[in-house]
Amino acid sequence: MNQRDLFLLSPEISLVVLAFVVILLDLVVQRKGVLASLAILGLVVPLALSAALWAEVQGAPAGREAGIFGTLVVDKFSLFFKFLVLAITALVMMSSVDYVARFRRFQGEYYGLMLLSASGMMLLASTTELISIYVALELTTLPLAALAAFLRDERAGEAGIKFLLLGAVSSAILLYGMAFVYGLAGSTYLSEIAVAVQAAAAAGVPFGSYALFLGIVLIVAGFGFKIASVPFQMWVPDVYEGAPTPITAYLSVASKAAGFAVLLRVFYVAFGSVGLEWSALFASLAVASMTVGNLVAMAQQNIKRLLAYSTVAHAGYLLVGLAAVVQSAPQGETWGPRGVLFYLAAYGVTNLAAFFAIIALSHRTGSDLIDDLSGMGRRVPWLGLVMLLALISLIGIPPTAGFMAKLYLFTAAVRSDLTWLALVGVLNSVLSAYYYLRIVRVMYFAGPEASEPAPPTSAVARVALALTAGGIVVLGVMPSPLFDLAESAAAPLLFP
Repeated sequence: MNQRDLFLLSPEISLVVLAFVVILLDLVVQRKGVLASLAILGLVVPLALSAALWAEVQGAPAGREAGIFGTLVVDKFSLFFKFLVLAITALVMMSSVDYVARFRRFQGEYYGLMLLSASGMMLLASTTELISIYVALELTTLPLAALAAFLRDERAGEAGIKFLLLGAVSSAILLYGMAFVYGLAGSTYLSEIAVAVQAAAAAGVPFGSYALFLGIVLIVAGFGFKIASVPFQMWVPDVYEGAPTPITAYLSVASKAAGFAVLLRVFYVAFGSVGLEWSALFASLAVASMTVGNLVAMAQQNIKRLLAYSTVAHAGYLLVGLAAVVQSAPQGETWGPRGVLFYLAAYGVTNLAAFFAIIALSHRTGSDLIDDLSGMGRRVPWLGLVMLLALISLIGIPPTAGFMAKLYLFTAAVRSDLTWLALVGVLNSVLSAYYYLRIVRVMYFAGPEASEPAPPTSAVARVALALTAGGIVVLGVMPSPLFDLAESAAAPLLFP
């Protein structure tokens, strides 16, 4: 590894260093609030380094820089996800300032583990070799398993164990699939796998080889756990309910973004030549995830479990874009990949706004049950407004970020001759209105207005709420800048 490699890896290295600085500082400082300030402000360093890399790849002849023996590539696609993960991490940390009072003695470990997981997510978007992908995936997953169990009660223990054990099973399945692909290609590099797959595609069997077919199915199953798609979503409701609410928000957004980043990289770059065949696989997963997620969400009484199944449904919407990526690839279309990138950013601000509002509302009610939110929209109008805005964006009602995100994804499906899949997505969006508007009804129209004073929300948490709520409106009214950025970021996948 030379200095050039260190520069390409510098955002991840700076995050790891920041994590250990926060943990070590926790040993010597009495005022634990300093840890949150350091963790949040310290993100400026990896942000600046990522911006420097963006300027670097802008001037590169191929629009990318490769390092560490070709296992790492820095291009606009990977940098888009680095910026996205850094923004999500900063917002979740800001929302945690009030919540960490529940585990005041372990704040250093809390922020340190989140930073370590973020470094793995950022690395996932840049890796172009199967072993490196697996290492980055484990760096992402293991800190999250510890964070899920952070409250140290019965539900949190169950959440941590389920996430760890099912994560281990999914990793084993993923490795098994990678082994089949390696056996066919004789290489773990995505570019070399693409050459072998293209040669095998001439045979008269599915995907060109039964071994490749099995390998792809196992890889989809392994990544299906990470993105919480059906039928690999069994861990989601219990983990989301038992984990600290800021970590639930982090799992629902950052983990999903990292999962789709590596899915796009692996399946577009390595398996692009058989894309038209596995488009049906992703389309089927999309329909199952949208339908099951929305139907089961209707029966939930706990708001975190409801949003857990909502996350499953939104994984289905994102898979619509992934299926469209495959169909549109041979024509050089960019609607599929840029639709996925835009959706991830729009869903990020929307879901974070919803969870941040839940953190503040639960701080007042002491409960995560939907019925206990009775009258909160009238009692705390500004929180009720943020929650209302997030919910209508999750449905996909204009003029919100969620509406524009679904519009772009469903347009990508139509342009890729997947009109039936777009129609299924629209019907599921209508179906989701039932349980999202149920929360609105409880907040504004159920129960008497409470008169006792409500616990305050810190200024930092209010800033996080304002930023996410503002993001919902801005992306709904002016989506073009982000959409153009997503198109630029998707180009390295389409024209490697």
